Amino acid sequence: MSERRGWGRLRTAAAWTAVGAWGAWALVRLTGADRLPGIEIPSAPLLAITPYVVAAAPVPITAALLLRRWRAAAVAGVVAAGLLVAVVPRAVGGGDPVARGPVLRVLTANLLLGGADPARLVDLVRRTKADVLSLQELPPEGVDRYERAGLTGLLPEKALDARPGAAGSGLYSRHPLRVLPPLPGTELAMPRAELTLPGGRRVEMTAVHPVPPIDTVSFRAWKRDLAVLPSAGPAVAAAGGRAHAPGDGPVRILAGDFNATLDHANLRRLIGRGYADAADRAGAGLVPTWGLDDPRPALTIDHVLVDRRCAVGEVEVHDLEGSDHRAVFAEVRLP
Repeated sequence: MSERRGWGRLRTAAAWTAVGAWGAWALVRLTGADRLPGIEIPSAPLLAITPYVVAAAPVPITAALLLRRWRAAAVAGVVAAGLLVAVVPRAVGGGDPVARGPVLRVLTANLLLGGADPARLVDLVRRTKADVLSLQELPPEGVDRYERAGLTGLLPEKALDARPGAAGSGLYSRHPLRVLPPLPGTELAMPRAELTLPGGRRVEMTAVHPVPPIDTVSFRAWKRDLAVLPSAGPAVAAAGGRAHAPGDGPVRILAGDFNATLDHANLRRLIGRGYADAADRAGAGLVPTWGLDDPRPALTIDHVLVDRRCAVGEVEVHDLEGSDHRAVFAEVRLP
């Protein structure tokens, strides 16, 4: 009898341990732990793999059912439902407003220290008919390589802040660009420009590239850089990233390597300042953009954030030879 009781206690402990593991993850994700003092720094890298945790959510349910621990199975089901609600809508899409303005085709690519193949990049611009291109990890020597390959023949206007290593970024455009003042105090280059479309419509573009939040110093820089990005709406956000309600102000688009997924509360906070994630709107929000050739889980960290008054058409993710990132293309209809 005592042996049976001991086996029963062991089964109960095993079932609830599995439930507790997924429940703790759900708590971290649903409370936005990368914004909570004390746990924000260690939680930020972990939150990026939330879609994989969600994919494995049947594990504690199945374990509890096999162990005949019905209460544990029920709680595991509730935990799984909470995680599914947070992640699955990215693969469904929807929520576009009515927009009747001109179409802007946006392409963004991280070049891996300028190592991405120039011919492949130029061909991608040509095939997507991109109107504007946001580049990250753009060194000065990379500018020469890509322009010699024909980039400026397709996108002659440019606003560049090329720097050695991973620090440089730039914007290339088919339409006239007016360089805007740089954002204050960002760790890496994030140039901004106003693009004027035929007919006079104007769009403010920012090439986005905060550092990855992998330790205390980089986390603070990542959080600060996301906070100083402009809000979509009547005015640029004040330092600290305070919200402005969207209105009839300039249309703004942020495109680049955010080193953040939609499971990071700091990115969701930025989106809440008047933006929508184009891939999320198009049902492609779970398509990975980084790390496909890496033993670690592939992540969706490259984004095109559009003024939420815009409608999103086609969104595509393209391999880019020579880079560890994939390029993201979004067709955006302005309000």
